[in-house]
Amino acid sequence: MPRLQGRKPVSRWIIGLLSIGISGLLIVAGVPGLRYSALRAVGWALVAEDSPAKAELIVISADSQSAGIIEAADLFRAGYATRVAIFDYPPTRAASELARRGAQPFDLEETSLRLLHELSVTDVVVIPAVAGTVDEGKILQNWCAANSVHSILFVSVPDHSRRTRRVLNRALAPQGVEVTVRYARFSEFDPDTWWLTRGGQRTQVVESEKLLLDLLSHPF
Repeated sequence: MPRLQGRKPVSRWIIGLLSIGISGLLIVAGVPGLRYSALRAVGWALVAEDSPAKAELIVISADSQSAGIIEAADLFRAGYATRVAIFDYPPTRAASELARRGAQPFDLEETSLRLLHELSVTDVVVIPAVAGTVDEGKILQNWCAANSVHSILFVSVPDHSRRTRRVLNRALAPQGVEVTVRYARFSEFDPDTWWLTRGGQRTQVVESEKLLLDLLSHPF
């Protein structure tokens, strides 16, 4: 089997497969009895979740924000871990400019810490900043090794959760870190109704392409 060379050929593969999938979906969508089930199945293809299990640390994904904080606080209160971790947020250009002008910029890290404390999460640690899902795996690999962490309960947004679980297991399982993935219930993406909003449709297409690329790049 020839190897896929570079990102452009892979992207063309993905676009072609997505076009076939969308065409098939449109055909199915024309049958009233199958439309809703087919659309829901496409939405849930992005979502993965493990049964909750006790871990040394609950980690909130960088992009889940308030929804992830709520989910992590619920898991913390239920006794699944005694510590919660957030990723650091590096200062943006706009924040630096606001500070230069003497205005108080919006601080995501400070806000996240405050919300967790208000939700009775007493032990919070900050992990170095990341740039995307793949980077979360790399940073957590190094951080868990440095801090002797052997199990994490990771809170993701629903549309990233299946890809996130694949990325984290590839990065952490070889070094003996057990990964449990949960998705944040109050996230904006709803796999049961994604097609009803432009934002849901956009998320579905983009995340489907990313998941398919991950499956093609790491089939096993």
